[in-house]
Amino acid sequence: MPSGLVALALGGFGIGLTEFLIAGLLPQVASSFAVSEAAAGWLISGYALSVAVGAIALTAATARLPRKAVLVGLVALFVVGNLLSAVAPSYPVMLLGRIVAALCHGSFFSLGSLVARSLVAPEKKSRAVAVMFAGLTLANVLGVPFGSLVGERWGWRTAFWAVTAIGVCALVGIAALVPDGAGETRSQTVTRHSDPAPADGLRAQFRAFRSCQVWLTLTATALSYGGMFGAFSYIAYTFTEVGGFSPSDVAWLLMVYGVGLVVGNLVGGRAADHDRDRALVLALLGLAVTLAVFGLLAANATASVILVFLMGLFGFASVPGMITRVTDFAHGAALAASANVSASNIGNALGAWLGGLAITAGLGYTAPLYVGAGIVLISVIVMAVAARQAKSPAQRTEPCM
Repeated sequence: MPSGLVALALGGFGIGLTEFLIAGLLPQVASSFAVSEAAAGWLISGYALSVAVGAIALTAATARLPRKAVLVGLVALFVVGNLLSAVAPSYPVMLLGRIVAALCHGSFFSLGSLVARSLVAPEKKSRAVAVMFAGLTLANVLGVPFGSLVGERWGWRTAFWAVTAIGVCALVGIAALVPDGAGETRSQTVTRHSDPAPADGLRAQFRAFRSCQVWLTLTATALSYGGMFGAFSYIAYTFTEVGGFSPSDVAWLLMVYGVGLVVGNLVGGRAADHDRDRALVLALLGLAVTLAVFGLLAANATASVILVFLMGLFGFASVPGMITRVTDFAHGAALAASANVSASNIGNALGAWLGGLAITAGLGYTAPLYVGAGIVLISVIVMAVAARQAKSPAQRTEPCM
């Protein structure tokens, strides 16, 4: 494993911690600043909105800059945001810190995935992306318990100081271990010092979106995330109100889900390097079946434990392949990789909204699982269409617009 990949994974781990640990610290933060739970919730929703905006805006703004330098700058922004949160004297400053830290999230993972795949042989590119995302999946497992443990023992500010330190280590690691020129196209390398507007500048980045395959992959990404996170958003209610688990059981059940994410990410990356489209269709189909069966067997405690693990496994098994697929058909355009991050966040919001509507309609706490299965099934169809078109040279290169 190239040492640069380890540095990228550490950066992903730190960014993931920032996203997830706040859930375990929210009551303490709200009490510290004397704000309502609803106001404190903006520390989560504001972060998510900033991720969606920053993914496109920062990637577009830095399209002509060296990717390694941009990654270092993004991690520096992450450090500044968490430092602001750690020392925040008021709630508005805390919210500002969260927004600043979130701005780097999407661009880091989009550019990082391009750099990661350039560090290994072409036949291992999906596995390289999986290694980088391993930091994010580990953060999903450890983020909430880490925040809760550190917050209870040493206060919520200590958690943000710890994440700031991780960010500094990642910044130094990326600067030292990622080779100069990693993840860049030949045109960038040749023209940077002679031409202020490289051939794959912002205009070329937007041209990548003429590809039908790019749009089909982004649609499949949004739908797959929407189905999984639409169900996941209400999973605690499913466990306690349907499965008969106690509220204290939810933490370890979520860790089982997180372990599934880690395993799915690594297995999915390896499978995508063998036959990417087939692996993607099977992963999405597995997720749709898992969610539907989960809805049927949610009252069975043993089945719930197994199915929440499979939900994480199939849910993240498609991530490395989706990222390499969209960037391949976009000819390495970083903006397309960022759009993939934005699509996943849009899917999260859509899925959570539809799942909430189902519960409000009185369909019960298993309804989000069935809604999620339906959304993912549409994703399977979209991915199958994309895979079929990709087999035809004429259709593969045909523009949508």
